[in-house]
Amino acid sequence: MTVARRLLPFALAWLAGAASAHAHGIAGNRFFPGTLTFDDPAVADEAVLPLASSIRHPGEGGDVTDNRIAWSFVRLLTPTVAFAVDSGAAARNWSVARRSGFDTTSLTLKSEVFRSDPHEMLISASLGWGIGRSGALGIGAGASDTLKPGLFFGKGFGDLPDQLGWLRPFGIAGGVVLEHPLSRTSPALGLDPATGMLGRTIVGNVDVLRWGFAVEFSTLYLTSRFTGGPPKEEPLNQWVPLVEFAFDSPRGQKTAATVNPGVSYVAVTWQAAVEAVIPMNTQAGRTVGARAQMLFFLDDLIPSLFGKPLLVGR
Repeated sequence: MTVARRLLPFALAWLAGAASAHAHGIAGNRFFPGTLTFDDPAVADEAVLPLASSIRHPGEGGDVTDNRIAWSFVRLLTPTVAFAVDSGAAARNWSVARRSGFDTTSLTLKSEVFRSDPHEMLISASLGWGIGRSGALGIGAGASDTLKPGLFFGKGFGDLPDQLGWLRPFGIAGGVVLEHPLSRTSPALGLDPATGMLGRTIVGNVDVLRWGFAVEFSTLYLTSRFTGGPPKEEPLNQWVPLVEFAFDSPRGQKTAATVNPGVSYVAVTWQAAVEAVIPMNTQAGRTVGARAQMLFFLDDLIPSLFGKPLLVGR
């Protein structure tokens, strides 16, 4: 069975179940910003140009420093179903050698499956295909095809009772993706421990669970725009301080964990975000890195092209 045939039943089911949706990642008074270490629960027309990062971490045969620039494009097919393509480029430095090239390209279908505006809650699901050998071997992007089912959620605390009112600005978001390789081994490039030279090798492929969550603070709740009831306007034009926690758990291996404090500013047509990448264990690295992101809300930025879904809702 081909990858395309595996994706088709999911696509048809999502298209059949489409319903109305809101712009961006908004539920009631809550805006869930685009996160940097995992996908957020929003399903909307948007583009990331770029997501830049500089991180030193364990690689094949020794520590490597990866400087990456990633991009993604998401287009609504129906009001609650979107198609996404993402890729990027990277430069990898082993100290004794350097390589650069394009990253793996992935195609994804994503659907909003639950929404509660009064309770500030969103849930979405996705199914992705990492296209095998679509990236450069030298930056670790020469692996096999992968299937990537995912689940994402966001929950704001604006519905808490008065005695817990101080918690209302807070919210949580999270995501989990299982990265399942479709072949047992893949070629790779790494350092030979015996010679210290860079060479081609074969690595075993295992399932990797990529999961994380974020604690977010909505400054909207501190302004006069917040009325305590249903929103009179979209909760944009605000700062959102947040701390993301990210974990990569390969089957049979130790989990790599990072804590990533940062801040987002959300405008009407764009969002800017920056965060530090702090390893929580040696599997994630030994030095502090950084990420930055520019996200554009295409339905507001170019409404003549992205104001309506491609397939339905016109």
